[in-house]
Amino acid sequence: MNFHVLTLFPEMIEQGVNTSITGRAINNGLLSINAVNIRDYAFNKHNSVDDYPYGGGAGMLMQAEPVYLAYEAVKEQIDKRKQENIKSEEVTSTEPVDCSEVRNSDLQDENSKKRPLRVVYLSPQGDVFNQKMAEEMAQEEDLVLLCGHYEGIDERVLEEIVTDYVSIGDYVLTGGELPAMVMIDTISRLVPGVLHNDVSAEFESFQDNLLEYPQYSRPEEWRGKKVPPILLSGHHANIEKWRREQSILRTMERRPDLLKESNLTDKEKKWIRQVKRERKEAEKMK
Repeated sequence: MNFHVLTLFPEMIEQGVNTSITGRAINNGLLSINAVNIRDYAFNKHNSVDDYPYGGGAGMLMQAEPVYLAYEAVKEQIDKRKQENIKSEEVTSTEPVDCSEVRNSDLQDENSKKRPLRVVYLSPQGDVFNQKMAEEMAQEEDLVLLCGHYEGIDERVLEEIVTDYVSIGDYVLTGGELPAMVMIDTISRLVPGVLHNDVSAEFESFQDNLLEYPQYSRPEEWRGKKVPPILLSGHHANIEKWRREQSILRTMERRPDLLKESNLTDKEKKWIRQVKRERKEAEKMK
């Protein structure tokens, strides 16, 4: 997967993602991070990309043209790579192929050409980023992340190039670089091969809208606290049942809003109601 980050601070992106899991995935060729400096597309000798907003107001605004030129450069680079890939496939393809497969492949290529390049503007005005969005965006071959700064970006270029407005929470940050790195980290974990154990991405927190169950490691007893006996039993079916129940309980206690969207069985829903009743009765007894 290829991430393209349009930013005023490319070094911040590069330093942030070139470590740990994402750094290893980049070295292994599973991910690429293209941090594009918007200042390189300024049209003045001082490389300034901001100006005062029309109508007055506090602060400066990023101008439309440098942002658009940076986007155009990325789009041209992606189009060129795709054309080279097509030519390479044509040269190396010497085996006879099924005509129906060729037609289906051509159709997919055509659909891919029609689909606009996905450009995400990191903004507190956007939809709040979540695991479902990460799963959807992980299907993209190329994803452009646009980082604002100052008081934002000229609305006209946003209307021209942005496909998604995304926020990482209801608070104000200096720029879009930190949200971009959050998105890169989350999405990258869903790209095949990035995690050594692909099951990790499938069963960690927020999968199926449930929080992850509690985890334990050695020693079996630490400062008087023991590992739950079920995890030492070796009975895998019982362990999975316990983990599922713990995920549900933890979600109910810490993020009850997520339960509404969880795929719970009727039996699990009945069990939750029972747990709630028992806890209410216990509270009354105190």
